[in-house]
Amino acid sequence: MLMRTDPFRELDRLTSQLLGTAQAGTWSRPNPMPLDAWREGDQFVVCFDLPGVAKEAIELDVERNVLTVKAERRPAHTTENVEMQLSERPLGVFSRQLFLGDTLDAEHISADYNAGVLTLRIPIAEKAKPRKIEITSAETDRREITA
Repeated sequence: MLMRTDPFRELDRLTSQLLGTAQAGTWSRPNPMPLDAWREGDQFVVCFDLPGVAKEAIELDVERNVLTVKAERRPAHTTENVEMQLSERPLGVFSRQLFLGDTLDAEHISADYNAGVLTLRIPIAEKAKPRKIEITSAETDRREITA
């Protein structure tokens, strides 16, 4: 599995957070989302941190072995008489792309969203799993010949 990252984009994001000039992500320029990935038996597990994002605001797409996750965090309170006192979680659009190698089965990805964590399970393709090869003998049974 190969992950796509842009170091300069990450540096811009960190600088914006430190200087307090962080902007909300847009659909044309989304912010990255943090993730953890590991192999568990015959599958890869990828967890994205998306606290405060509604399940309906998450999109998953696979095209030519590229998995794209997009999510949008909207303001929690939008009524007139609510005055926000503190807002540390960034709003806007978040996106992350993962390049799935040929050893992963992109046809059978499962997704679960619970407690602000999107968990994807990507099975290892059958052709990439280790397998035993039977060894046969080229010798035939020897028989005693009586002349």
